[in-house]
Amino acid sequence: MLLRKKKQKWAIVTSAPKGEAGKQWGDYWFASDLAAALVAEGALARVVSRAGANSPARDDDDVVLVLRGLRRVVPSNTSATWLLWVISHPELVEQGEADQYAHAFAASANWQMGAELGTFTPLLQATNTDRFVPVAHPRREGVLFIGSTRGEFRPIVRDAIAQKIPLSLYGVGWNEYVPQEAIAGEFLDNTELPAAYGNAALVLNDHHSEMAESGFLSNRLFDAVAAGARVVSDPALGLREVFGSTVVEYTSPGELAAIVRSPEMYFDEARMVADRERVRRENSFAARARTLMAAVADHNG
Repeated sequence: MLLRKKKQKWAIVTSAPKGEAGKQWGDYWFASDLAAALVAEGALARVVSRAGANSPARDDDDVVLVLRGLRRVVPSNTSATWLLWVISHPELVEQGEADQYAHAFAASANWQMGAELGTFTPLLQATNTDRFVPVAHPRREGVLFIGSTRGEFRPIVRDAIAQKIPLSLYGVGWNEYVPQEAIAGEFLDNTELPAAYGNAALVLNDHHSEMAESGFLSNRLFDAVAAGARVVSDPALGLREVFGSTVVEYTSPGELAAIVRSPEMYFDEARMVADRERVRRENSFAARARTLMAAVADHNG
């Protein structure tokens, strides 16, 4: 009689709060898509809020993957294999943090971290290629930005408003900064993102300055490109190498306005198709799940 192999139990710890509030965080959806990819690879996986990182429930897990956000998580003294994946705010990673984990990853191929932080393996962010699929006949209407203010007049939005570019904004806090007619809503459901990205004339993207300088590329880039969008972004280290012709960097408000006026001068649709398919192939959550599971297998011998 053949014995069925026991499935590994994974807990993915996010920086998002628990409950409905957490579902408005991109980290929650990132973790959910990764969990689904791990399940497809034969594991059991669930998403855990930041409050549950050191819960006694972790004693029942085989693997705990911490998606590093604003706060450090110190692994509990359990039999689980603990992995760290720094996907944002590299400036907050502390000395010796990586050494507390069986393996540590960072969502940048260009992060020049100090030796005191430990050893990190590059592992870029990813997208759900089953959900973010290019729109068959995109309308190419409107300039779209999805994201909260983060408590500031985000530069790419500020530049667009200064150049009188008509925007469709989704996110909280924008009433303080932009005309009411620019605000399309405070929240766009995650299930609606692929069509919104794919049908927009342009999708705008930006980064925290520390993430841009260290090559931590925004998850919005992966999702929007996978959905067939033409994306305009602030410059970020390594962006062109990853996204090729699918993302155009701008360096001044006037240049942003020029791209909006004549996108066909900046985007080569033929090249975009090949680059988009490469991005989808190399940066799916399925690929990331396989990498993470291989790291666990290698650690456990």
